[in-house]
Amino acid sequence: MQLRAILRASAYGKAAIMFPMIASVEELRSAKKVLQQAKDQLRAENIPFDDQIAVGIMVETPAAVQLSDLLAKESDFFSIGTNDLIQYTTATDRMNENVQYLYDTCSMAVLRSVNMVCQNAAKYGVPVNMCGEAASDATVIPLWVAMGLAELLSLIHISAPTRPEPISYA
Repeated sequence: MQLRAILRASAYGKAAIMFPMIASVEELRSAKKVLQQAKDQLRAENIPFDDQIAVGIMVETPAAVQLSDLLAKESDFFSIGTNDLIQYTTATDRMNENVQYLYDTCSMAVLRSVNMVCQNAAKYGVPVNMCGEAASDATVIPLWVAMGLAELLSLIHISAPTRPEPISYA
C-alpha cells in the first residue's frame, strides 16, 4: 500500500523509494520485486507514476556495509543511517547509560565503515548521503565531505519558546 502511494505521488513531483534495514542482496531484490508488482498493478489500473523512480537503500547494518559493493550495483542511491549503524557496529545500546560511552561516531570501525560504503558506491556512480546525529556533528563534517558524501541530512533541534502562564482576570 505504501509503495503504491509513493508511486502515485511520483507522477506529481520528484520522489524516491528507500528500503530500510537491508542486510543482503537477496533482500533488496525481494523488495524490488514487490515494488515491481506495485508498478504492474498501477499500470494495469492506468494510474500514472514515474516508472524511473529512484530506488535506494538505507545502509544501517554492518552487513550492508560489507556488501555495499554488491548493493551499489542494484541501487540508485545510498543513505547511511548513522544512529543504527553506529549502534550495531559498536554493539552498543545508545540509550543504555552503562554502555553508552561505547557509542562513538569517531570509532575507527564506524569511520572505516562509512569510508567503505562511500568508496564502493563511487565505483558505481551511486550517490551517498548521511542521516542521523553524526550528520550534524560539526567535528566530523569535513571528514564526511572528504569521504565523498553527497548530502548530510540533519534535524536541527530548536526549543519552542515557552508559553507564559495564562493570565487570570478573576
